[in-house]
Amino acid sequence: MELLIAILPAIFWGSQVLITMKIGGGAYSQTLGTAIGALAFSLAIYFTVQPELSLLIFGVGFVSGLFWAIGQGNQLIAVNNIGVSKAMPISTGLQLVGTALFGVIVFHEWKTTTAIILGVIAIACILVGIIFTSKDDHDEEGKANFKKGMITLLISTAGFIGYAVIARFFEVTSWELVLPQAIGMGVGALALTMRHNPFNKYALLNIIPGLVWAAGNLFLFISQPKVGVAISFSLSQCGVIISTLGGIFLLGEKKTKKQLIYIVIGILLIIAGVAMLGITKNN
Repeated sequence: MELLIAILPAIFWGSQVLITMKIGGGAYSQTLGTAIGALAFSLAIYFTVQPELSLLIFGVGFVSGLFWAIGQGNQLIAVNNIGVSKAMPISTGLQLVGTALFGVIVFHEWKTTTAIILGVIAIACILVGIIFTSKDDHDEEGKANFKKGMITLLISTAGFIGYAVIARFFEVTSWELVLPQAIGMGVGALALTMRHNPFNKYALLNIIPGLVWAAGNLFLFISQPKVGVAISFSLSQCGVIISTLGGIFLLGEKKTKKQLIYIVIGILLIIAGVAMLGITKNN
């Protein structure tokens, strides 16, 4: 049962982008709707758990939520430009490498020789996996879209890394962050999207994937004390399998047999890297 709970974040997060793209409406309406859904869910959690909030906790959570909005908004722009099956493994891989390097440089992780060796191999696997998943035969228009997608994914990665590490830097616990983060998400999403007229039926419909994302976040919080941070972290990142293959088989993103083989190899390498990064957290 504990492992099942730990797998749920991957299922919810892997499905979220598929639901978002199925609903449609463009990146800006999608970002705003997702943030509103996460805020609604977080309000329910706050009134249920009633964690104590201080000015520091609120400030850290709010800024963390602003970073999330940057990450989510640009990720959805990239997904709309280059597709789920290409954008999500690259996005996941870049986030993993970025947070791992941040952990080593700022938080001085990988204290043992084993952790260092595993960490370096893990980053290498993830980077090679990104290369495989991004390997494609582009025409000139495709190359331009891919370049644009990569730029937005790099911005997205910076946002998601900021979202992930700021709370740890100030050592704020998870439950206390839920509502302040969601408020920051909502404000950040408004700031990013309001110039693009995001208020439409698609923003309302995209509340659904926002609720799905927040549910995944909830189960991550629940699973961490049960199975440990390392295992819960590793399993949560496996959602890339669902989103990537779902983009191909559920959303109908066309791939040649050769491209599909590259993508599968890339996903396996990224997951292998995830597993090794999880092991480093116990060494």
